[in-house]
Amino acid sequence: MELYHVLNRGVEKRDLFMNTGDYARFVHDLYEFNDSKPAHNAGRTFNTSSMIDLRDQSLERSRIVDIHGWCLMKNHYHLLLSELVEGGLTLFIRKLNVGYANYFNEKYTRIGTLFQGRTKRIRITSDPHFLHILHYIHLNPLDFVSTAKGWRSGRVENSRAARTQLERYRWSSYQDYSGKKNFPSILTMDFMRDSLGNVKKKTLEYIDDIDLAEIKPFLLE
Repeated sequence: MELYHVLNRGVEKRDLFMNTGDYARFVHDLYEFNDSKPAHNAGRTFNTSSMIDLRDQSLERSRIVDIHGWCLMKNHYHLLLSELVEGGLTLFIRKLNVGYANYFNEKYTRIGTLFQGRTKRIRITSDPHFLHILHYIHLNPLDFVSTAKGWRSGRVENSRAARTQLERYRWSSYQDYSGKKNFPSILTMDFMRDSLGNVKKKTLEYIDDIDLAEIKPFLLE
């Protein structure tokens, strides 16, 4: 299995998510477009309370990727993916970007490109990169905490505030890996759990002892 860290951001670093509804829509699309068939109900409206379990048992699905981790920030997203079918990664990214851009442009009455060029992807090929990458993705929401935003350089001034942020931040796979059912239907967790053990425990350890030096050359920012 080949594992890929995937990232794209808004054109000119513009925000991709203006409100909770936009975040929820992208999560919906992570589920909806992970299918070899055309998307169903891609234009429907919904509220976030209905999204705990996105599965529709009336529809037969044929997934094209496994989503091992994810995080949505205001102007970019991180995904940790592996292919289930040949060409699945490219197909999924194309469907996801085009589908969300169409939704966003229609909602906000805009035209033109939403994402900043070609989606970045890097294959995980080393043990250090593999051991760090999911935790790195989950730590991104610390950028929103003034006393923790230096985490990439190993500076977290307030570890309690950092831990609280990770527990409360809904728009990543961290809560599901921590045992809180958030959006489990889009995730494949067994592989990373089997490989890393207690994901929550190991992620929290980074707050007190962050060392990303070994994987900095591979980070997509």
